[in-house]
Amino acid sequence: MPMAYLLTILALGIAVAVHLSWRRRHEHLREEWRRAQQALELAQKQHYREISRIEAEQQALFNSMSEGVLILDPAGRVQLVNRSMLDFFGLKVDVRGQTIMEAFRLQELAEVARRLPQERIVQGVELELPGVNGGWLQFNAAAMLDREGTQRGSILVFHDLTRLRQLENTRQEFVANVSHELRTPLSLIKGFVETLLDGAKDDPELAGRFLRTIEKHTDRLTYLIEDLLTISRLESGQIVMNLHEVELRKETGRVIEDLQARAAGKNARLQNEIPAELTARADTDRLQQVLFNLVENAIKYGRTEGTVVVGGRRNEAGKVELWVQDNGPGIPADARERVFERFYRVDRARSRETGGTGLGLSIVKHIVQAHGGEVWLKSEIGQGATFYFTLPES
Repeated sequence: MPMAYLLTILALGIAVAVHLSWRRRHEHLREEWRRAQQALELAQKQHYREISRIEAEQQALFNSMSEGVLILDPAGRVQLVNRSMLDFFGLKVDVRGQTIMEAFRLQELAEVARRLPQERIVQGVELELPGVNGGWLQFNAAAMLDREGTQRGSILVFHDLTRLRQLENTRQEFVANVSHELRTPLSLIKGFVETLLDGAKDDPELAGRFLRTIEKHTDRLTYLIEDLLTISRLESGQIVMNLHEVELRKETGRVIEDLQARAAGKNARLQNEIPAELTARADTDRLQQVLFNLVENAIKYGRTEGTVVVGGRRNEAGKVELWVQDNGPGIPADARERVFERFYRVDRARSRETGGTGLGLSIVKHIVQAHGGEVWLKSEIGQGATFYFTLPES
């Protein structure tokens, strides 16, 4: 075999071997590249999942806050807003990317955002919410700065002041009402005492009449103070209910007997229609106080020669339900939701004539609630009024 032919075959063999080696190396590199690509894609997915998890945790944290949180980007557009913030303003849509005016339609907010680049911190701004429900918010705002002092956005934190405002209004109204209720009898007492000192004491008949009037208004002050103390103890939980099985017809009968003379003054009839077998778990003294207030009111504000009915039953909810019904003029619709408020009077002029402290129905509500029950009213103008309350079964 010629040498040239052998060399050619050898060269071809070497070329084939090199090619196969290169091919195997190329395939190996391709496999390594593919694995690297898969690892990179997996790392990216894990990274995105981690970012999503962190964002979800942050959003959940923001949404769990009772305070409203609003974060703006450097351009003043909404970057992040939590659930409380949306609820404050009654918003149901995503407002991210919008300006404050576009999202909330409030010039006061936009003005604070405008001031932040210069003032850096704005505190204690109060804001009245628009709409039917209304309400009040207080918020603080601060610019978010990087290490170089460049503003990278703003954060605003909102606190709900609505309940505090309501409590403050209630306190002011309560103080005003107490002051008025105390001032009226005290002024009368002072006037009659001055008249007696000026010489009326020398007229036995006149002095006696004045002293009886003074006694009447002194009693009114006493009743008012006692009722105020009762409500205070009920609201603070200082009165402990002595709960036991109570025969409701018997206890109602005692209340009706005590009020017969008052009913006779208006020729009113008192009817006890509570079933003899009906019992409840209640504090006897406090239950009598509830029934006395309701029946007395029914006599006082009902018609002359009217009828007051006390009834009861076991209702579908498994509670004992009692009611006091009169056939008087009824209570206007706008007053039905307020009659259990302290010092609220449907007809102030008539209430002054008939006496009372204006706290009776409020005491009724607190005693019933202390038993775990509820109290409500049904009335139609010209058709009388019925006061209902529930007690636990015995």
